Amino acid sequence: MVDKANHTVIVYGADNRLIAFYPASIGSAEKPALSGRFTVRSVAYDPTYTYNPAYGFKEQKAQRPVKVAAGPNNPVGLVWIGLSAKGYGIHGTPEPDKVGKTQSHGCVRLTNWDALALAKLVKKGTPIDFVG
Repeated sequence: MVDKANHTVIVYGADNRLIAFYPASIGSAEKPALSGRFTVRSVAYDPTYTYNPAYGFKEQKAQRPVKVAAGPNNPVGLVWIGLSAKGYGIHGTPEPDKVGKTQSHGCVRLTNWDALALAKLVKKGTPIDFVG
């Protein structure tokens, strides 16, 4: 579960017991986070990042797609958990000190180490509820 109001990702097991609790950055005024139920579509380790100018992020001036190579300084960090909502995911960050603040472009941003741990707990089809 992604708890937008409390800036956290909470993972429960099949028996409803708490498995994991992670601080997160979730959306922003520019691009608010999702609401509702979505599913995990993919898990990609060491992903490349492609900025699509159609997203129109304020700080970006690129007119064409821009690719950033995989690595710890990649904007989506060391893992990308793609969701059923196009262009949205749960991912790591090269700036762990900013996690827990509303500074995301609609995605859910975790520290790289928390994103890697979460990636081991989910698989294609895992439901993710965005609440709050």
